[in-house]
Parts: sequence; C-alpha cells; structure tokens
Amino acid sequence: MNLIESLTAARPIDGSSPAARQHASAQPKAEIMNDREVADYLLANPEFFAEHAELLASVRLANPHGKAAVSLQERQMDMLREKNKHLERRLAELLRYGHENDSIASKFGRWTTRVMAERDPGALPRTIANGLRDVFDVPQAALRVWDVSEPYSQADFTRHVGEEVRIFANSLATPYCGANTGFEAAQWLTSAVSTVSSDAATTAEGTPPANGTKSIALIALRDPEAKDEAAAFGLLVMGSPDSRRFHDGMATDFLTQIGALASAALSRLLPR
Repeated sequence: MNLIESLTAARPIDGSSPAARQHASAQPKAEIMNDREVADYLLANPEFFAEHAELLASVRLANPHGKAAVSLQERQMDMLREKNKHLERRLAELLRYGHENDSIASKFGRWTTRVMAERDPGALPRTIANGLRDVFDVPQAALRVWDVSEPYSQADFTRHVGEEVRIFANSLATPYCGANTGFEAAQWLTSAVSTVSSDAATTAEGTPPANGTKSIALIALRDPEAKDEAAAFGLLVMGSPDSRRFHDGMATDFLTQIGALASAALSRLLPR
C-alpha cells in the first residue's frame, strides 16, 4: 500500500460504526485524494506516521541534487543541513558586521579626539573635513556654515551657500545618502580638493574632482543647544566616485553621530 492509498484508507468516513463502514464498502470506491488534500490531512493528523511507521522507510522522495530518490529521513537530513548552512552564513554575516562596527567606532574615536584638540574655532571646518578624509578614508569632504559670528563671516567656509542649500539643509531630519543628482553642495567638494591638492584636476593617486562624485552623504548641522526643530546653520558633505559608497539603504547611525559632534564643535562659530 502506497502513501496515497494509506491516506485514502485512513481518511475519516461519515459514521464510525461497523454498520456505517459496511455500508460504505458497498458504495463505489472513493476518489483518490489530490495533493492539497494529502497535505491537509497530514497536517491535521500528525499521528498518521506513528500508526503507519512502515511508510517512513518506504516513501521515496525526489532528490533536489539530481541523484537517485531518497527516503523521507534522508530528505529531512538534507533540509537540516541546508538550514544549518544558512544559519552559518547568517552568523558569519553578523560577525562581519560586528567587526566593521568595531572598526568604525575606533575611527570615530580618533576623529573625535582630533576635533576636540583643535583650539582655533576658525580652523574647525578644515579639521573636521580633513579628519573625515584621513581617518574614515572618505575621498571627498567639505562643509559650509552660515549665520556665524562677525569674525568668521568672510571665511571660506561661509561662501557659496545659496538659499536652496539652506532650505534643503533645514529639510534634513536624518542624513541623506544616495546618488549625486547634481546637488549644489557637491560643488563645494571641488574647492575642498583644490585646498588639499595643488592640482585641482588631481591625478589617479589624488582625490577625484567633484564632477566625478557618484555617491554623496549630506548631513545637516544644528545647534545642539537649540530645540530639535531648530533651523540648520550648516551642511556637511561627503562624496565618493564609488556609487556604492553612500547608498539609500545604508545605516546612518554613525553619520548621525558625526553630524552631532561636528555640530557641537562648530557651534563655537555662532553668535552667543
């Protein structure tokens, strides 16, 4: 008796008395159960294989690896092995993320130390941007601030800030990461490259010019002593010629922390 025949034989018949069963035997043979009915029956009757233990050894299943048919137990072992492989890959992925986070945290600590050690408020924008390039290996970094105290109002880091940039910065509740679609702020990266290198075009060994920026991260700078909805007083920009360096699906926790610390440091430039 095969599995379908066993299930058909085991299928409940209306009326459980001997008379009912004798009456049923005189009726035409019931139709064989279809696939869905077999599955539903096994789910509803987990004791089936306990009552028909011989089927566990006789049932042969197709082998997904192209070999000869295998027993139910062998197929279950294959499924468990596949599940274990998936769990191992997932564990390796989590470990890799953990190592990456440890590395980023270490870099964040070094960058923070460098920013805190800068005593000249006017040098902070350069220190912050240079630190991001040096410590985090960001190909391009620049920032601009506005509405600063009079002594800093003519500094390079306050220039080339259009009204659209201010409006955009005010709209950023979280860092933006994604493709460089022609952001005005991306133009700041060109002047940043010129400051770092004497050659604005740079060679393959230098920092690529802003017109080669394919991905970008934009972080609004807000006074930490103001309310959460306070207007931005600056915008931090990071760029890369690698379109995958900053993408819309990446985590922004560390970028948010970078923005918070940069905001706190640069708030020394604001009028008090």
